[in-house]
Amino acid sequence: MLQESQYTEDNIRSLDWKEHIRTRPGMYIGKLGDGSSPDDGIYILIKEVLDNCIDEFVMGAGKTIEVTVKDRMVSVRDYGRGIPLGKVVEVVSRMNTGGKYDSKAFKKSVGLNGVGTKAVNALSSFFRVESVRDNQQKAAEFSAGNLTLEEELVETTKRKGTKVTFLADETIFKNYKFRNDYIVRMLKNYCYLNKGLTIIYNGEKFVSENGLKDLLQETIAEDDMIYPIIHLSGNDIEIAVTHSKTQYSEEYYSFVNGQNTTQGGTHLTAFKEAIVRTIKEFYNKNFEASDVRKSIVSAISLKVEEPVFESQTKTKLGSTDMGPDLSTVRTFVNDFIKTNLDNFLHKNPEVADALLRKILQAERERKELSGIRKLAKDRAKKASLHNKKLRDCRVHLTDAKNPRSLESTLFITEGNSASGSITKSRDVNTQAVFSLRGKPLNTYGMTKKIVYENEEFNLLQAALNIEEDYEDLRYNNIVLATDADVDGMHIRLLMITFFLQFFPELIKEGHLYILQTPLFRVRNKKKTIYCYSEQERINAIEELKPKPEITRFKGLGEISPDEFKNFIGQDIRLEPVMLDKSSSIEKLLEFFMGKNTPDRQEFIIDNLKVELDKVE
Repeated sequence: MLQESQYTEDNIRSLDWKEHIRTRPGMYIGKLGDGSSPDDGIYILIKEVLDNCIDEFVMGAGKTIEVTVKDRMVSVRDYGRGIPLGKVVEVVSRMNTGGKYDSKAFKKSVGLNGVGTKAVNALSSFFRVESVRDNQQKAAEFSAGNLTLEEELVETTKRKGTKVTFLADETIFKNYKFRNDYIVRMLKNYCYLNKGLTIIYNGEKFVSENGLKDLLQETIAEDDMIYPIIHLSGNDIEIAVTHSKTQYSEEYYSFVNGQNTTQGGTHLTAFKEAIVRTIKEFYNKNFEASDVRKSIVSAISLKVEEPVFESQTKTKLGSTDMGPDLSTVRTFVNDFIKTNLDNFLHKNPEVADALLRKILQAERERKELSGIRKLAKDRAKKASLHNKKLRDCRVHLTDAKNPRSLESTLFITEGNSASGSITKSRDVNTQAVFSLRGKPLNTYGMTKKIVYENEEFNLLQAALNIEEDYEDLRYNNIVLATDADVDGMHIRLLMITFFLQFFPELIKEGHLYILQTPLFRVRNKKKTIYCYSEQERINAIEELKPKPEITRFKGLGEISPDEFKNFIGQDIRLEPVMLDKSSSIEKLLEFFMGKNTPDRQEFIIDNLKVELDKVE
């Protein structure tokens, strides 16, 4: 018989604010990660500090923000009003303390909960805050949220404002590194949404004169636009829209109160509906919504009074109201687009003609595909009941309210041995496995028809759930897990080609990765070290001398499931597949997958880092 467990006052613990944040960091900054994903916690830390600077700019105080990241140390300096000197310690260390609870002062603020900088403080091994007001400076330092130094008030000639410097705690964020591309993208977004703001990052200056129009111009090459960007703005709303000549999928950038809502929400749904409805009414034709939106590249920014987000990291808008005495988000967005987009199309007949041709082309292509699409869907439906290619997980990206939804991962593997190892060692809650049969088809230059005709691609598209709407993507991380040999590299390139050709936004939005697996295992009787490079192998041999056992892994299939769990768990190493926004996808594909073999060979010889000869 089971003994009844004791449940007394001794079982009840109250965590103070620091302990709570450090014990449950995911509640405050989403997933921890190692910096390989743009929504990893280390970037949220920077964002939380920046949000306060942006709020100062919005209030008309301070037009420049300086950001420095060097050797993991982050420094953010604004030239706003500065934290009131008597409250410097409290503002960064006492919950529910801040200036944003007076909604008149910060009506459409980014961070309304008073948690942001406290979370950064609690999750940093070093945190320093300095405030300058009225020619006086007050500063304090913390470690893991604990006050370590409170400086006396001193006279200063520095310009007014606030400076926060922090070092993310390595005991919480393991093996992390900042990736420049992600930080630059975040800072540029702040500039697009705040015309007149200058951000200086490690000496490089970012500023935007045209808001969301600048964002789209960086996203899509001018010669790939069907028509020049339609850029419309009004009180509390700004939109930018164009259509791509070459892209198959829809691409959206959405923002609420300066926050990049990567998972969309009420405002994005309203935006899509309004675009379709307005265009159908303008042409007086009952177009299919998918034909209107096919190849659209667009952005919307909305300002909402006291918005309600579906998570602390504010990636999805949940609220439906604009604010007191104002319409719902849906009505507000629809009314603005109905009036302004309709007016624009009437005044710009050449744009209206180009858009109509694009919609009619999409309609023709859809009808041509309809027969094969139905067959493919039926096939995918039957296969999904006993799909041997997909070993699914329980939590998906679409489960927005689940705190682990951002961890949802699909491993795309080659061959049965590798997929078998991953399947046996994965976390069944958040990690799924899709097995390829040999080398996939080279899709370069092919039409969307091939996605439905090729069973493997059709099943992959169904597994990702991205045929109809990118918003329904089921996995936050799509990971190519192939051997680090010539064949494995070729499979990676073929899969990247597939995503670039048909679903480029998955790469643009930072969802596609390559799994880094160890090249060596170095061990003695007391310790095992897995090494991902020749240098790590040398260091491990030095640490475990005199004569450690060294094993060279030549393929994923050689790694046992018991060992594999070490590489796809907490210490997983992912290398993001990044697309330079200035690169033309068409030119990129032509270079890597086209017929210019000598140029490509020369490029590979110049750029490939070969370590195999050193390690045999």
